[in-house]
Amino acid sequence: MTDHTFTVSLPSEGAEVPVLRVAGDLDYHTAPRLREALEALSLASGGGAVLDVTELNYCDSTGITVLIAGYRRAQAAQSRIVLAGLNPDLTRVFEITGLDQVFAFHPTADEAVKSLGER
Repeated sequence: MTDHTFTVSLPSEGAEVPVLRVAGDLDYHTAPRLREALEALSLASGGGAVLDVTELNYCDSTGITVLIAGYRRAQAAQSRIVLAGLNPDLTRVFEITGLDQVFAFHPTADEAVKSLGER
């Protein structure tokens, strides 16, 4: 059986900009965990959240679908979700799928948080 190691670390209570930290393989088996975490985010109008994918190793089409759903939810709330820490392989996948036109990418979570404050 394949090991589908995946974790989502929820943001600290009261964080001005919530940061979700995602690690492992985001695929058909693990995507529901990210979906639940994104749906639980409190997204304020004019605000945003950071999805730190520094430790994300793999993302399949199911994971991409969850990310797009999170993006749409943020848009409906007049908020944003930005990504931080994409490795070169994931950057390439996101460029091929056009997600680089949807999400802003930042090298680190700290830079992503700062970008949301500069809006």
